Amino acid sequence: MRRSGPRYRSASATALEGTSPAASDAEALDVPVQREPLRTEFEFELPRGYVDESGVVHRRGTMRLATARDELLPLRDIRVKENPAYLSVVLLGRVITQLGNIGPANDQIVEKMFAADLAFLQDFYRQVNAEGHTRASVACPHCAKPFEVELGGSRLGES
Repeated sequence: MRRSGPRYRSASATALEGTSPAASDAEALDVPVQREPLRTEFEFELPRGYVDESGVVHRRGTMRLATARDELLPLRDIRVKENPAYLSVVLLGRVITQLGNIGPANDQIVEKMFAADLAFLQDFYRQVNAEGHTRASVACPHCAKPFEVELGGSRLGES
């Protein structure tokens, strides 16, 4: 039984045939390609934190990848039609699956967040939905050496 999926030719197989691994054809591969599983949820930590009615501050949360439906349904919302800037509030309310011990967020919760937290979540949303990860490539300001930082932990001094 032949396994399906992407493969690449082993070095020993290409050596026996007298071809180089770079010259081998992708269809005649022997070894399965290992892929990182698709991440659909990403943890974050708000810079300020959402303060609930009891005064409890919730900073940690989880956001899932947005679907086409997530981005299309808010366009029907009368609040978004009246004020297009409200789109991000409704959209974030759909994709935040956990906020502290509250559970899933909604647009009423997002409305009550501090502006710094809203701006953080908008940037975080763009990063995970455009790039598929929460890492950003940066360079040291002193030596210019490139490295990656994790954007999910946003507290000052953390990466």
